[in-house]
Amino acid sequence: MTGVPIQQMADRVAGLMEERLRVRGQGLAEKLRKGGRLLPRRVRTAAEVLQTGAVMAQNPKMWAQVDQAAVAQAYDTCVRHLGGVDHKDRRKGALIGVLGSIAFSVLVVAVLLGAVLYWRGFI
Repeated sequence: MTGVPIQQMADRVAGLMEERLRVRGQGLAEKLRKGGRLLPRRVRTAAEVLQTGAVMAQNPKMWAQVDQAAVAQAYDTCVRHLGGVDHKDRRKGALIGVLGSIAFSVLVVAVLLGAVLYWRGFI
């Protein structure tokens, strides 16, 4: 394996992050900085390993230090996770979460209003 395939792996993961997670940026490093919180810790760590390998592969002297098996494993982990992410499902889950929060807040306000009215003797 040479430095070019490692960079291609990093570009593929960056493209999947942009496509599936809607994270903008130039390259994998910037996308990890902006949207790394959207990934589970295991996948974020694997993406960082891949990014480090891609940076090291650009320098011929550091190329020998790249753990190619770890980079390949990190790539597989990232692609496997990002392949299963559906941005429409994530958006729907976020909307349901917001609506649930609003409904709970309305319920709490209604209960408190009833308690105050009862305490004041209006009920």
